Amino acid sequence: MILGEYITQPQGYQAFIPGPFPPEEGFPLSAELIRKADLATLKLGKLDGITQLLPDVDFFLFMYIRKDAASSSQIEGTQATMINAIEAESKVSSKMPDDVNDILHYIRALNYGLKRLQEMPLSLRLIKEIHRELMKDGRKTHFSDPGNFRRSQNWIGGTSPSNAYFVPPPPYEMERALSDFEKFLHQEDSLLPVVKAGIIHAQFETIHPFLDGNGRTGRMLITIYLHLTKLLEQPVLFLSWYFKKHRDVYYERLDKYHRGEIEKWLDFFLDGVIETADEAIETVKKITILREEDMRKIQSLGRVAAENTMKILPRLFQLPIVNVAKIREWTGFTRQGAQKVIDRLVGLGILDHMDETKKYGRVFVYKRYLDIFMD
Repeated sequence: MILGEYITQPQGYQAFIPGPFPPEEGFPLSAELIRKADLATLKLGKLDGITQLLPDVDFFLFMYIRKDAASSSQIEGTQATMINAIEAESKVSSKMPDDVNDILHYIRALNYGLKRLQEMPLSLRLIKEIHRELMKDGRKTHFSDPGNFRRSQNWIGGTSPSNAYFVPPPPYEMERALSDFEKFLHQEDSLLPVVKAGIIHAQFETIHPFLDGNGRTGRMLITIYLHLTKLLEQPVLFLSWYFKKHRDVYYERLDKYHRGEIEKWLDFFLDGVIETADEAIETVKKITILREEDMRKIQSLGRVAAENTMKILPRLFQLPIVNVAKIREWTGFTRQGAQKVIDRLVGLGILDHMDETKKYGRVFVYKRYLDIFMD
């Protein structure tokens, strides 16, 4: 299948010029791939169902989004981790990696996109708004023009278009390709939504419409589209983790996509959906067991102590690294009262000291919970 062709530009380099999209013949898929897509859809349905059983699902959602944000940012070279992001949000440490904002901005952008989806359709306008939230006030490694499609040539790999690994379409061709892309987002077709999500991501990366942040924006589109189609009520499929684990294959299959080997890309993508959905289902099960265990521990305390301590547990599912100041912020307790609650949680084996040697400014972690997401 031909999705475009390399055409020599006046400056001497070759750029990939997408053809009309979607191609006139559609996307003929093998019976084997369709079976895999059906299985992926089934897994997403199971994941969505089990996620709905989680009480206080919004609290848990913060962790899923952080995991995806950290993985997606690390694909692009960010060294900061999910733990760094949680520490930054908790304000428990002033010593943070410079690039932790890459993760925090991703979280901000994805949450923004999911919220805006309630008010407007998935569109080029929304994609630009998401990019603005992702890149605004980001690290100034180079000009990213937040929220605007590029007006100059970009490239992937190498030092210039002439020695680049891949050169996307120049701006005048990009605008036409983006118009086709937006129509495809809303087009009624016979594609399974999980397959269409994979094609949307790959086509967006092929067009590469921003000066920077294309990979992260494109990976958000997967989550947003699956949520839009109601395959997932909550964005709990952190595919970026899978892409990071298989980064070389991820880039290779995206390259094969724009060369017309769409099925090879989709085969990899669907494997990722299946594997990641299975991982997420196990994560939800582990969270449910841990929550029940820790609630029983708290209920073993006296009535007043249990009531005060139980106020903290749901918030720990949202932010599992805390200090006395954070507990006071959540509860309005005095410093002494907040410390007493922390001491109870440590005594019950729910919270652990992050650093046993520190006497002042101590930080505590809901380690068993955090470990579920770090596995």
